[in-house]
Amino acid sequence: MSANVNRFKQQAAEKAVEYVQSGMVIGLGAGSTAILATRRIAHLLQTGELRDISGVPCARYIGEEAEALGIPLTTLEEHPTLDLTIDGADEVDPNLNLIKGGGGALTREKIVAQASRREIIVVDESKLVPALGTRWAVPIEVLPFGHGSQIKFLESLGASVQMRKKPDGSRFITDQENWILDCNFGPIANPSELADRLNNRAGIIEHGLFIGLATDVIVAGSQGIRYLNRATA
Repeated sequence: MSANVNRFKQQAAEKAVEYVQSGMVIGLGAGSTAILATRRIAHLLQTGELRDISGVPCARYIGEEAEALGIPLTTLEEHPTLDLTIDGADEVDPNLNLIKGGGGALTREKIVAQASRREIIVVDESKLVPALGTRWAVPIEVLPFGHGSQIKFLESLGASVQMRKKPDGSRFITDQENWILDCNFGPIANPSELADRLNNRAGIIEHGLFIGLATDVIVAGSQGIRYLNRATA
């Protein structure tokens, strides 16, 4: 199964890169599927099939890899509007709303998504769910100051909350030097309402509910490639 999933991820990433054209400024998403798209873009730059591409990375480690691969980098200060972004997701619901942030880059991913004319999400078929929260907790980035009050608040909304830690047991620190609370709400009946409540809470920097941001979703699976967009969702 693992080999199949890796193959599906590669297929989705390569399909998404077909939408990249020479001269574009693009967002480089984080995560295991999005990094495959970044590597594909680098290959096409090396062969001359793409030219004059600039990328805005959604995480520091993505920027480091993109530079090592020879992809020129830029910033949102230099290019406040991006032509498109290719990114992954942890869950995708029938309305193309997402849970993102499994890799911890949710804040920068959302900033880049909101700056993009087109947000192309690449996933394997296991990421499709009937409701957000079915299989994945919602990552929530919080300030270290007062984080205990955020845990109480999130529990009052029905979440089971865990502080994210690295494999060695130390606390996970985001690129913004904040912490992540992984919040299991179970299947979320109204993700927009929950997102609004989280948006209004001081001390919550960002959350992994991406509502209405994905314009296109490319799904690879046992039946081949499926293309979904907001107009048909």
